[in-house]
Amino acid sequence: MLDVLIRGGTVVDGTGAPARQADVGIRAGRVVMVGQPGGESVDEDATEVVDATGLVITPGFVDPHTHYDAQLFWDPAASSSSLHGVTTVMAGNCGFTLAPLSDGDADYTRRMMAKVEGMPLAALEHGVPWGWSTFSEYLDCLDGAIGVNAGFLVGHCALRRNVMGADAVGSEASLEQVEAMARLLHEAIEAGGMGFSTTLAFTHSDGDGEAVASRWASRDEVLALCAAVRDHEGTTLEYVTDGCMRGFRDDEIELMAAMSLAGRRPLNWNVLTVDSKEPERYRAQLAACEHAAEQGGRAVALTMPVLVEMNMSFGSYCALFMLPDWSDVMSLPVPERIERLRDPAVRAHLLERSRSSDAGVFTRLTEWDKYQIGDTYSADNDGLKGRLVADLARERGQEPFDALLDIVIADDLRTVLWPLPTDDDAESWALRVAAWGRDDVLLGGSDAGAHLDRMCGASYTTQFLGDCLRGRRLVSLERAVQMLTQEPAALFGLRDRGVLAVGAQADVVIFDPATVDSGAVSMVHDLPGGTPRLFAGAVGVRRVYVNGRAVAVDGELTGQLPGTVLRSGRDTETVGVPAGA
Repeated sequence: MLDVLIRGGTVVDGTGAPARQADVGIRAGRVVMVGQPGGESVDEDATEVVDATGLVITPGFVDPHTHYDAQLFWDPAASSSSLHGVTTVMAGNCGFTLAPLSDGDADYTRRMMAKVEGMPLAALEHGVPWGWSTFSEYLDCLDGAIGVNAGFLVGHCALRRNVMGADAVGSEASLEQVEAMARLLHEAIEAGGMGFSTTLAFTHSDGDGEAVASRWASRDEVLALCAAVRDHEGTTLEYVTDGCMRGFRDDEIELMAAMSLAGRRPLNWNVLTVDSKEPERYRAQLAACEHAAEQGGRAVALTMPVLVEMNMSFGSYCALFMLPDWSDVMSLPVPERIERLRDPAVRAHLLERSRSSDAGVFTRLTEWDKYQIGDTYSADNDGLKGRLVADLARERGQEPFDALLDIVIADDLRTVLWPLPTDDDAESWALRVAAWGRDDVLLGGSDAGAHLDRMCGASYTTQFLGDCLRGRRLVSLERAVQMLTQEPAALFGLRDRGVLAVGAQADVVIFDPATVDSGAVSMVHDLPGGTPRLFAGAVGVRRVYVNGRAVAVDGELTGQLPGTVLRSGRDTETVGVPAGA
């Protein structure tokens, strides 16, 4: 007898093959039957029968870049990702993990994660148990208690802090310390860690405002840790650096290739930005991947298939702090910050620096006339919500930057600001389609679980499907599903996931092609400690199964927790690089 029988739907199996009418049978967490093309049904009784007439049946979606390391403790369903059909997530990215953890380091780690990944400090304090020391103990805390499948890379910052203590920030490691980090990495991977991640990006600072630990590492240290990964089956590498935001320097390009070669594994990096107004950066970033391939390695750029809205505020930490020379002003206490922002000379300096070439990817945030006002908090700003700064500046006879600063100062810097996208033109979308056809580009970069009150990238899967079916229609449904399923699963070597076939794990999504989409983004106050986050529900997603059990039905979570903590070697197979063949 089957556990679940899905009848009468259109199967899009994740391989890119044409959609076909078929029934799907699930037993003991696996797909055990798929009806033959032409509509032949599976003739067996089932505990649950789902009528999928007019609906599409696909493999569960795989999100290759999340930061659910903490959120899974208070939100084991990984919402809103699971509502949007995501059944497998990769966490531990950008060099940031919660383990290994030395005694007394929980506070430092919490403050670092709050700063670099926008996880509310109150949520980290009240929603995470912090009872582990080793990576193995961390994984064990989640095993059997999550609603999605989750793999965890081992973060460089945690390794460094565990070995070097406070000296991890500000100091280069000795040979003995690098060897100790490598031993810790070996232990973590033997426990199930999926590989190694690191950050060398200028945007990443800890809770004290200092460069995070991995940014102090030498090239030799980074390569030694990458080399440790190749001793283990089913592992991978992940990396973020200045070039991901500004365009790669020669030394970054060389390091990327060297990391892949040292580990004999693919190296994915986040995120390829596509903007027709900056084609040189687009081409240079892709050229970095080509260089790795020429050396016998493999570098894969993650890129998002949708435009993710991100709100900004002059009152709390966000990307505006990353503009050249802005941090000296933006990091001041709010009263002093306001006083400086009133000063015409300071305004002129900030405006000039925001327009400099040093702004890199953050240049897109400096078209001040294209900001839309969100929530406001003062009588002076009543009625401004939803209005464009360009229109307000014109009415006031001001320059857009001055009008914007006057508005946020009236709210004691609490005004919510929404920068309109600058890369929503036909040329940028054409460049994206070209990138999607490359074998060194992969869809991803949602950052789900991070920047919780600033952005909501978790809904990219349904938003992309809706766009492919009823919007721009840039790729076929079959190709879109393949990019969300088989391709990310293949990069990480996930066993029996990413395709809908007999013998595969029963991670399955059923959706209505006429309506599938993301719902509107709204702020909800449901985090531990009463802190807020941005949330988007799913539209048209009828059911989401993880390992054969429904975790979401008609847009609501079921409360079931059938997810698996994915462990390298057991749940993954090795994906090598040409030099290691």
